[in-house]
Amino acid sequence: MKPVYQRSYTPEILRLCACFPVVGIIGARQVGKTTLCRIIQELTGKETQYLDLELNSDLNKLENAELYLNRFKGQCIIIDEVQRKPELFPLLRALVDQTGDNCQFIVTGSASPELLRQSTESLAGRIAYVEISPFSLIELPAGIKQETHWFRGGFPRALLAPDDHYALEWIANFVKSYLERDLRMLGLSAEPLLLRRLWTMLAHIHGNLLNYSTLASSLGIAVNTVRKYIDLFEQAFLIRRLTPLVTNLKKKLVKSPKIYISDSGVLHHLLGINSNDDLFGHPGLGNSWEGYCISQVLSVVGNQYEASFLRTHDGAECDLVLSRGGETMLAIEIRFSDSPTLSRGNTEAFKKIKANKNYVIIPEGEGYPLNNSVDAINLSDFILSVAAVNKG
Repeated sequence: MKPVYQRSYTPEILRLCACFPVVGIIGARQVGKTTLCRIIQELTGKETQYLDLELNSDLNKLENAELYLNRFKGQCIIIDEVQRKPELFPLLRALVDQTGDNCQFIVTGSASPELLRQSTESLAGRIAYVEISPFSLIELPAGIKQETHWFRGGFPRALLAPDDHYALEWIANFVKSYLERDLRMLGLSAEPLLLRRLWTMLAHIHGNLLNYSTLASSLGIAVNTVRKYIDLFEQAFLIRRLTPLVTNLKKKLVKSPKIYISDSGVLHHLLGINSNDDLFGHPGLGNSWEGYCISQVLSVVGNQYEASFLRTHDGAECDLVLSRGGETMLAIEIRFSDSPTLSRGNTEAFKKIKANKNYVIIPEGEGYPLNNSVDAINLSDFILSVAAVNKG
């Protein structure tokens, strides 16, 4: 029997189950939504029914969905990969309104635009979403080191593989499946070869400013088509766009977003990085570390903060800015060095941002002050400190 690893999302999902008739668990395919549902199934305190719409047998049960679902009134019904039957949402609204009880349905989906649109329209005020990311640094099972997590990424089957060879093989098949099947199911009908070229090009500009025109020219397609494809990649949680900070210095700010491949293991596959030795000798090492750190931070802070970056035309630069309620809480520079120094651009950025606290994240080692206003801190300690603040 395979071990079941606890995820940090479990308490939040249970809390929402106590407050909403429907809870939606969304995230990339293979991120662990089904396993999490099985755990939640044991903890809700209610009798539950489970339907996996990837199985034709379960999909067929919903041919007459109203008749079938009404058999289980008073129970919690978990519907996995609900985007395969979006016409369910109006029915779910009618069913939850009959009693008004909480925790009537838990639905999961791979972030289909159709899923989000249908549920927002049909279940407004009745559904709460939880976005599930791959395993984060604070969720790592015992024995898995940060370096392994960074190289393999956080998808469970890659992270928990017996060795790097199996991890890389799983990631290669994951990418192939997304290109040939899953993106098409999510509404992206382009040829897989074109989508692979785009995904690979995005990997090569990981951590840099996104220029739609350059990508369109390289691929030989329209700019609006590139924007559409990138929108769908983001809605499938395969990439992340980080927007620039909005300040009073609007005329001096770079206005383009920065682009990141969401999972570091997928990034390394797309870049042809097949070992830690390859990674440490690759010119993209610093950008890979930056994206990994940002992913880990954002997996912990969730929607508690607005995330952005600062870059101005006169050279001021800061990798990550976290704001809340109009107040700039944290300004973060990321360096793959145990003894970083601040550039003039970093110093100017910290002055312009005026955050409550300024940090430089480093891979490991004891934290220490770089100057009177900026502290160096290792990634693990920073994640734990932010997680503690969020819980408080």
